[in-house]
Amino acid sequence: MRRAFRLYPLAAVAAAAVAACGGSDGSTPAAVTTSGVVTGSYFEHAKVCIDANNNGKCESTETSTYTDKGGAFTLTGQGAIAAEIGSDAFRNDDTGGHAAVTRPLVFRAPAGANGVLSAITTELVALMESNGGDLTAAKARLAARIGVTADKLLADHNKETDKAIKATLQAEIDQTIDLIADSVAGGGDIARALRDGVAKRVALDNIKTVVVIYAENRGFDNLYGLFPGANGVPGVNPTSTGTVEPQKDFDGSVLPVLPPTWGGLWANKPFQIDTPLASGGINGSNVEISQSVITRDLVHRFYNDQMQINGGKNDKYAAFSDAGGLTMGYYDGSKMAMWQLANQYVLADNFYMGAFGGSFLNHQYLICACAPQYPNADAATSPAKNSISAIDLDANGNFVRLTPGTGNPASVLTGKAVYQNDSTLTPADKSGMFYAVNTMQPDYQPSGNKPAATDTTSLYADPTKATTLPPQTQTTIGDLLNARGVSWAWYAGAWAKATQDPTAIYNNTVPNFQPHHQPFNYYANFDPVNQAANRSAHLKDFDSQFLQDAAAGNLPAVAFYKPQGNLNQHPGYANVSDGDTHIASVIAQLQKSPQWKNMLILVTYDENGGFYDHAQVPTGDRWGPGTRIPAILVSPYVKKGFVDHTQYDTASALRFITRRFVLPTLPGLQQRDAALLANKGKAMGDLTNALDFTAMPH
Repeated sequence: MRRAFRLYPLAAVAAAAVAACGGSDGSTPAAVTTSGVVTGSYFEHAKVCIDANNNGKCESTETSTYTDKGGAFTLTGQGAIAAEIGSDAFRNDDTGGHAAVTRPLVFRAPAGANGVLSAITTELVALMESNGGDLTAAKARLAARIGVTADKLLADHNKETDKAIKATLQAEIDQTIDLIADSVAGGGDIARALRDGVAKRVALDNIKTVVVIYAENRGFDNLYGLFPGANGVPGVNPTSTGTVEPQKDFDGSVLPVLPPTWGGLWANKPFQIDTPLASGGINGSNVEISQSVITRDLVHRFYNDQMQINGGKNDKYAAFSDAGGLTMGYYDGSKMAMWQLANQYVLADNFYMGAFGGSFLNHQYLICACAPQYPNADAATSPAKNSISAIDLDANGNFVRLTPGTGNPASVLTGKAVYQNDSTLTPADKSGMFYAVNTMQPDYQPSGNKPAATDTTSLYADPTKATTLPPQTQTTIGDLLNARGVSWAWYAGAWAKATQDPTAIYNNTVPNFQPHHQPFNYYANFDPVNQAANRSAHLKDFDSQFLQDAAAGNLPAVAFYKPQGNLNQHPGYANVSDGDTHIASVIAQLQKSPQWKNMLILVTYDENGGFYDHAQVPTGDRWGPGTRIPAILVSPYVKKGFVDHTQYDTASALRFITRRFVLPTLPGLQQRDAALLANKGKAMGDLTNALDFTAMPH
């Protein structure tokens, strides 16, 4: 379901609930009334009516009234109820906020619901319309799906004293508000639209296992730019919807040629890296660079990526690369095994990396939709006091560029850019917080920083090193899954080996384990001494467990898999073909699992690796989104042979997990959508547009 707008921040979104009572003083007959209050928080000036036509609308012939400031109302009569909450309505939250409604809503409730009306009872009505009108059965089904007792569905969730139950109800309300708003915005038969939307929510129960495979450092055009039907390389792929903006120099002038790569000067346009010898080799050099060749690495850092994107023009990838014209290179992806899977299942061609820059930050974004924090980084005693990046801002405080250093060349044709301090941390924000945006090391082993000499456990990284990040405490998707009682794990290639043998870390051979690709290992909840049980339960070794768990049907409900370095496709130390073969083989094993019939696999990349991509990047928040990356969805329930043009980013994986398992929404997801909408863009999708709901049992 695509979400074009939001009512207001989801953490504050409210449902509506009403309580009914009949009136009589015992002596004289009184009109039967239905009284209640639109709660959760409280909507005022919401039109409430006895829905005699049972169509979710308040017709002029039906008894109606408006809620007062406290959300209360009284209607003469009883029966099915409807509420129309339009742009003239307001929401009074529990802290005294008074916000106008920006997305019209409709709530419904059956006559047998004892007068209660809410976003959740709207779901119940839709379920009843598909089960012959059985309210008890509808309540049982919905309660089982979201994990509460049936009586909670007809209560004001704001008065719920159990925090876990309240959070679960709030999550369901948040997601249903979106569904209702989309249905209303679509016009037509609202009752049918709501019924169809609820049917899709119920159908999601068929997906019981979600697997996210996270590869490395490839832009969409770099691997899938030639894919038929996709928005690929302009001028080469006939289905491309964009254009190639000529690459510019530091001063904004058009480069006459691309900067030299491997000693050559090439035309200022994208080129195929793996051009066969029969066609002249790479750029007519009579040199063939196959997909099994490890090319050099390219700069891929937080501020550099923003400078390359250049406000959406994508015309300074060459200027702010350290690898010359290589940034403009792409492959004939049709040679890849994953290409064949994309052709069979779903390729998403409008999927962006969640955060600007490199692997470290995007792995963090994958699990929390946030950037890691480094408090008091500027303190005299802080090891990281010299790691605060120097940047230039405009008059409104927006990022412009990394502050140039001394000795800058006049043109990228003669040398790469020099910066005053392109380091790991941002300057402090208004609250005084510093954020880690380029590679830092976890405080726990395995880490790129060895234990301190005084560490008798040898389980921690030396905290005096400037690149050791203090333990993080922000909420992650793992925390939300734990609170909901949903099983999950992060499986890492060579995790056990690197834990026991530090020589496996950054060894530029097999396995070349990358500690900064292990995001949960940065969090205090996985402290190897104080949280050993939690660590063991959720941080697991791929080699000894993942495929075995899959074969036995024992994968958790949510499984992340990070391939080891030599198999992750990262330029500089891994090639395209080895990782492609490995990931395709993993998927083949998953398809043999007893869990396959209820599985959704997402294969995507942490970031673009510094490679150019022509697609205009949506303008979001401080952290991203960044450059477009590949994403492939594999499942019995995806649309077969489909190119999905829905706008997604890295955290769309979190959006899907949040929706499927009815979790509270992480603040970063709210922040991203609010920023996209404020910049006149679209909210990020949650992957459901790639699903074929007609193939799912209802």
